[in-house]
Amino acid sequence: MSASSKKKLRKEQQAAKLTEKQLAAEKEARKTNLYTIGFVALMVVLLLSAIGVGVYQTVVNSGVREKNTTALTVGDHTISNAELNYYYIDAINSYGSYLSMFGVDTSKPLNEQVSDEETGATWADYFLDSAKSTVRTVYALADAAEAAGFSLTEDQQSSIENNISTLELYASMYGYSNTGAYLKALYGNGATEDGYRSYLELSTLADAYYSEYASNLTYEDADLRAQEAENYSAYSSFTFNAYYLAASRFLEGGTTDAEGNTTYSDEEQAASVTAAEDAAKALTSEDVTSVAELDAAIAALSINEGSDASSTAYTDTLYSSVSTVYADWLADEARVQGDKAYFASTSNSTDEDGAEVTTTNGYYVVYFTSANDNTFPLANVRHILVSFEGGTTDDSGVTTYSDEEKAAAKTAAEDLLAQWEAGDATEDSFAALANEHSDDGDGTTGGLYENVYPGQMVTNFNDWCFESSRKAGDTGIVETEYGYHVMYYVGHSDYTYRDYQIESELRAADAQTWYDETVEAMTMTDGDTRYIAMDLVLGG
Repeated sequence: MSASSKKKLRKEQQAAKLTEKQLAAEKEARKTNLYTIGFVALMVVLLLSAIGVGVYQTVVNSGVREKNTTALTVGDHTISNAELNYYYIDAINSYGSYLSMFGVDTSKPLNEQVSDEETGATWADYFLDSAKSTVRTVYALADAAEAAGFSLTEDQQSSIENNISTLELYASMYGYSNTGAYLKALYGNGATEDGYRSYLELSTLADAYYSEYASNLTYEDADLRAQEAENYSAYSSFTFNAYYLAASRFLEGGTTDAEGNTTYSDEEQAASVTAAEDAAKALTSEDVTSVAELDAAIAALSINEGSDASSTAYTDTLYSSVSTVYADWLADEARVQGDKAYFASTSNSTDEDGAEVTTTNGYYVVYFTSANDNTFPLANVRHILVSFEGGTTDDSGVTTYSDEEKAAAKTAAEDLLAQWEAGDATEDSFAALANEHSDDGDGTTGGLYENVYPGQMVTNFNDWCFESSRKAGDTGIVETEYGYHVMYYVGHSDYTYRDYQIESELRAADAQTWYDETVEAMTMTDGDTRYIAMDLVLGG
């Protein structure tokens, strides 16, 4: 082989080797590139996943789902989960500390506790149904208010704003950045200050319009007399004494087991009922001619040995507040002072065979004193309240005032009365003084209360108004738990207590009928309530 041929071969071999290196390098480069592409792709997936989780959490926290998911439709209104949550949580809150009394375990989720064994409904179902019912009612009445051109007053709007301001205070007190954050903690995602304000406005409007509708109902005297004719005594009051003899107090014998539980035979239980009735007969015998003698006979009973037992006195007690066991006996037109009688207190149950069984639990002994048909007039009165100032509040929230603090309020009340007496001493001047100085009212009513009925005001205020000798122009000062009241008696109302009761009953019945019809006319359709906190745990 010639030299030139060898040289050419070496070049070709070198070229081949170079090509092999290049190929290997290119292959390695492709391999590395694939790894790089795979890594980048993985990082993109992870990044997108992280972004997705962040976006999801942001969406969850923002309440977008709660605000934009229709939980309920009432009439033409769509109610979001966020809005329904206000009603749901407040339905729970309305029970306050009494939840446990109804069987709610505050340490367990509401949707894991059955409230109705027959249907299997949970407490979460119960509160959700209650919330839906309230929504239907509120929107029905709010629509009726709008149709009637009724709107909230400035005072009512101001009350709502005060409520919001109170929330701001609590938010700050409990460490929340703002009211919205506090509301979110109370009512869940989707709760906002504007949303809560709308909830308050709507609820207030519904309540206010119901009150407005009821108060505007009017009745003629003929309406009152027709209602009265159905049950005259229903609007009367009675003064009497009563004493209850429980048959269980007369039980004798019995069998006590190892755990200390005592049971009584049917014969022993029957004997106790007989003994209770014998005692009742003795208390209503002809020998008992006064309340004092009745109480002496009660104290002499063997079951009361060593005690100061006596009857309970009831003064001017309305028929509606009297036990149904003996109410009609008291209301009998033939009843006269000194009448007495006893009445069995019974209960009904079903035995193992499904038969109804009546059990006598004891006897009421009743001594009649008088009846009052309540035809006396109601009172029109003005007052100036001078509230106590200072005071000491204990852990339960009860505030007490010192003698010095009370004396200061009394002195201020006496000064106001003296100031009025030194002037024109007229009703108008008293009203002007009330507008300027009274701690009760908004400073525009002159301290006036019209058609005051017995029991409406606190005891001392009430007793002053209904003192038998009370007449127009009378003044005085009375103390109540609120402070000292400078009183001015405007005069008797043309409205009697009896007619007030009759009209109130008619108004309540007619308002209820209107209410029922208005709510029933409001259609309601369930939606998606997945964002309602059915698994809420109320405490630990």
